[in-house]
Amino acid sequence: MRVIVIGTRGIPNIQGGVETHCEELYPRMVKLNYRVHLIRRTCYVPVEDHLTEFKGVELSNLFTVRRITIETILHTFLAVLYARKKGTDILHVHAIGPAIFIPMARMLGMKVVFTHHGPDYNRAKWGPVAKLVLKFGERWGTAWANEVIVISEVIKELLKEKYKRTDTHLIFNGVSPAILSNKTDFIESLGLEPRKYVFTLGRFVEEKGFDYLIKAFKKIDQLGFRLVIAGDADHEIPYTKHLKKLAGMNNVVLPGFVKGEELHQLFTHARLFVLPSFHEGLPISLLEAMSYKLPVLVSDIPANKQVALPGNTFFVTGDETSLIKSLENILQKDFTPIDYDMSLYDWDKIALQTDAIYQKVLKSKRK
Repeated sequence: MRVIVIGTRGIPNIQGGVETHCEELYPRMVKLNYRVHLIRRTCYVPVEDHLTEFKGVELSNLFTVRRITIETILHTFLAVLYARKKGTDILHVHAIGPAIFIPMARMLGMKVVFTHHGPDYNRAKWGPVAKLVLKFGERWGTAWANEVIVISEVIKELLKEKYKRTDTHLIFNGVSPAILSNKTDFIESLGLEPRKYVFTLGRFVEEKGFDYLIKAFKKIDQLGFRLVIAGDADHEIPYTKHLKKLAGMNNVVLPGFVKGEELHQLFTHARLFVLPSFHEGLPISLLEAMSYKLPVLVSDIPANKQVALPGNTFFVTGDETSLIKSLENILQKDFTPIDYDMSLYDWDKIALQTDAIYQKVLKSKRK
């Protein structure tokens, strides 16, 4: 049974929530006897990466221009044509931008599963035209896909209210078991000490709120902690330059995009994980921090509040004063690991849930 996956920049080790989702899910779908073929964007594949498969997932690279305005549109259009030429039992489309081509895929005779990862038109980086395209993608993907997967209750209710689609499938993002590291060589190379730094990670875009986190953190210098922001930008935009300059002026550690042992060390030895976002779907980085039993501090946006967290975990979104007060309240206390209920975020269960949806699509007479 063949599944072609589009809408992601690629796997493995490519920054992004959708990318992490696909890197975890599809090797598990291969183990469930699917033949999975994932299409990557050439501009995100490292020069030294000559992979044609990853953990059983077949990989193909298709050209696109690494330009924020046309990158996704061009690549998805070519990917749909590629999928039609190769033939597939199911085309799985991720995210609302690529979803704008779901009607085209359906008219070409393909059965489509669409995963809605979040209303990306709320992101600050998009202009009016791009926001409109993304809204059309959400509308058309929801209307035309054979089956729709949502990663949160918030998105499920959104599609029910806006488009009256009541048969969407709620499948949360997942997280792998934490890999605790007893090494400290990487964090020491960054000038860090165990339990003496606050950690966050993500793409360097405005809605992540890293700039006001830096400003808030500057006000608690007397507590003796460092701030570490891992990640980078997909595209160099004025905000990215501003953020890096602000970080440099305030002694913030920017290790770049990290994976593997380096990331394990950063999570293992952190004192606190902070997520100051204005917009999220269901943040995998938060689930990762929870798997390491770290205390977490997150903005009170709906996507974060759907995760079962203690009440003192939240601060008012975008409110620097609220963030400062919450940081001080946690950092003035001794570190205590927290056992979270992670049962909803098991990738093996998520793969079985996805399998059930694939089987439903394949048995459906709807073309």
